[in-house]
Amino acid sequence: MTRTLAPFPATRLRRLRKSPALRAMVRETSLAPSDFIWPVFLMAGKDEETAIPSMPGVTRKTIDRVVKAAVEARDLGIPAICLFPYTAMEHRTEDCAEAWNPNNLTNTAIRAIKDAAPEIAIMTDIALDPYNINGHDGYVEDGVIVNDRTVEALVKMALAQAEAGADILGPSDMMDGRIGAIRGALESAGYPDVAILSYTAKYASGFYGPFRDAVGASGALKGDKKTYQMDPANSDEAMRLVQRDLSEGADMIMVKPGMPYLDICRRVKDEFGVPTFAYQVSGEYAMLMAAAQNGWLDQEKVMLESLLCFKRAGCDGILTYFAPSAAKILNG
Repeated sequence: MTRTLAPFPATRLRRLRKSPALRAMVRETSLAPSDFIWPVFLMAGKDEETAIPSMPGVTRKTIDRVVKAAVEARDLGIPAICLFPYTAMEHRTEDCAEAWNPNNLTNTAIRAIKDAAPEIAIMTDIALDPYNINGHDGYVEDGVIVNDRTVEALVKMALAQAEAGADILGPSDMMDGRIGAIRGALESAGYPDVAILSYTAKYASGFYGPFRDAVGASGALKGDKKTYQMDPANSDEAMRLVQRDLSEGADMIMVKPGMPYLDICRRVKDEFGVPTFAYQVSGEYAMLMAAAQNGWLDQEKVMLESLLCFKRAGCDGILTYFAPSAAKILNG
């Protein structure tokens, strides 16, 4: 597009920045609580919370407190929460069978939230790492993360979550073919309306450390995840993954991490025009919070600015640990 402006002084671009009212009138991007999905960490017990040192202000919550968080989210106008379990070591096994236990932490929490706040959408995580003694998202055989056997397990996990009442399934494992397998199983089992928000462009990033602390996977992980998560150097590959996941039945697409990959968010939205989300991951959150706690940054300003940039990059929504804090500010 060719743009022609009248020469200065006829054109003074600062005119429209003169006052809050003028800036509001021409603002191109807006942010609202309805843009957020709030990730919440689950733990066993009753009426307890445990601080996560590497994520200031974030806690693991027992199911009763997660239910209260869901009600809070609903009241703030946040449309969805995403559940991540902290699984005790005695429930982590080679076969990861706890992942599809109908009474595991996640599935029990889904039912409790639906009883208390049926209006809120519940998103879940589909990957084996919270249940795997090896800390990987898939099965490990002779030191190799195997694909097809893992997909079979992920399907069982997805069906258990759908049966419990999950609204959105979030396959975060990055195995090949898992979207098609899960979508086919949902259709066959009578869950055609359960949505899939696929972690399609999930990079092998260094920004996940605090999250692994939160779910207890840091000590369990053997090796790295570079054979199944994406190379941070690649962009075109992400577009191939988006095309594949959409063709297999994904309803929405996620880019993870968020701010270091805004170029990927923009490409996904421009090239496919589908509902596009980003995850402002634990490392991004921890950096901003640490800087704010040291007085180096204004927490409220950088929080809102960081969230707004996702919308400007084309995202329809953001998974963020800032969700309740940001929603309270945006609600006035």
